[in-house]
Amino acid sequence: MTAMGERVGGGAVTPQAAERIQRRTVLVLMAVQAIGGIGIGTAFSVGGLVAQDLTGSQAWSGMATTMSTVGAAVFALPLAAAAGRRGRRPTLSLGWFAAAAGGLVAITGAQAGLFPLYLSGMALFGAATATNLQSRYAAADLATDRTRGRDLSVVLWATTVGSVAGPNLTGPGALVAGPLGLQPLLGPFVFSTVSFVLAGLLTAVLLRPDPLLTARGLADGGDPGAPGDTEPRRTGLAASFAVVAASPRALLALAAIVASHAVMVMVMTMTPVHMEHGGSALTVIGLTISLHIAGMYAFSPLVGWLADRFGRVPVLLAGQLILVVSAAVSALSGHDPAAITAGLVLLGLGWSFGLVSASTLLAEALRPDERPAAQGLSDLLMNAGGAACGALSGVLLAVFGFGGLNTIAAALTVPVIAFALFVLLTRRS
Repeated sequence: MTAMGERVGGGAVTPQAAERIQRRTVLVLMAVQAIGGIGIGTAFSVGGLVAQDLTGSQAWSGMATTMSTVGAAVFALPLAAAAGRRGRRPTLSLGWFAAAAGGLVAITGAQAGLFPLYLSGMALFGAATATNLQSRYAAADLATDRTRGRDLSVVLWATTVGSVAGPNLTGPGALVAGPLGLQPLLGPFVFSTVSFVLAGLLTAVLLRPDPLLTARGLADGGDPGAPGDTEPRRTGLAASFAVVAASPRALLALAAIVASHAVMVMVMTMTPVHMEHGGSALTVIGLTISLHIAGMYAFSPLVGWLADRFGRVPVLLAGQLILVVSAAVSALSGHDPAAITAGLVLLGLGWSFGLVSASTLLAEALRPDERPAAQGLSDLLMNAGGAACGALSGVLLAVFGFGGLNTIAAALTVPVIAFALFVLLTRRS
């Protein structure tokens, strides 16, 4: 049975009540994403610098981001399994609190000069990214087919606040670190830890009724406490694969999510290196990455509207084609900063088209009781694919150059484009 706080109207959940709950859910998730996103952006801006200071080697500076990405992948399935059993509210709260614990561990390790402990904290820190990603699915639980893309995308868009504001808190973080007896670079981690705690508290207090449990109640005839809601949910990697494989549309969504993220990470990771080799100033490189991030998040509400208006699969296909165009622009850019920036903006936009449309398609292709397992699998493979492509990108750049790197990245979209065309043609026939 669900908690009393999850019931609506004495036990029955009507479509009208579900619509009101959905509006509240989206607003709460947007606020939480903005606060939690600040924490992610703040620490990521200095994580590599802390690692470099601890080891005295630039070669180890990337390990902070790598461990956080690995942590996000590791947390994806457990958080999804917990959502399947208990709903979104306790699961998302737990994710934010785990990330806050990671912030404390990272601060302790860095202050004590213990690099392995610092990396352990960064792995726990990855729970924030995993929770941030799963929040977009919480926005889709109660949404209708008419608004699912929009609701998911505006929650994703709220992350823009953290992406923009977080890196700008390095200076204030240094001021906070002094009175606390911490090294200046650890001040941003204090902000991150506090923001994660606030995000967890807001989720625990305000995300009521639980959107996933309420969606199950509607599926069971309007009662969130219906017997079907207490049946065991299939969990684990094999069960998650089985759920996705049974639906061609869910399988397409999974492939598009993984491919879009892999292409984006592969190219984005090596772009600053390529620009630095070409003599670009750090300010120009920073502006390029900032515009890339804007391309990822700023237009997501528009992408969600397009997915609702024209369909998930056409927008998904458009996203893959934008990624191909972005790769072509970057591959032919040489060391021209303007051309590279244009390619990176298109790369972010293609990622947004792919992630928003595919996440929406994955949510609506499955029943409410099947969604958490499949969504956890998608986030696991998304982060694992990103980590693998990020690690491989340096080798590809050294061997094939920036043009070759982009060509290989574009090739990753080919299976998804073929699959999307197959699904479109099959549905029309």
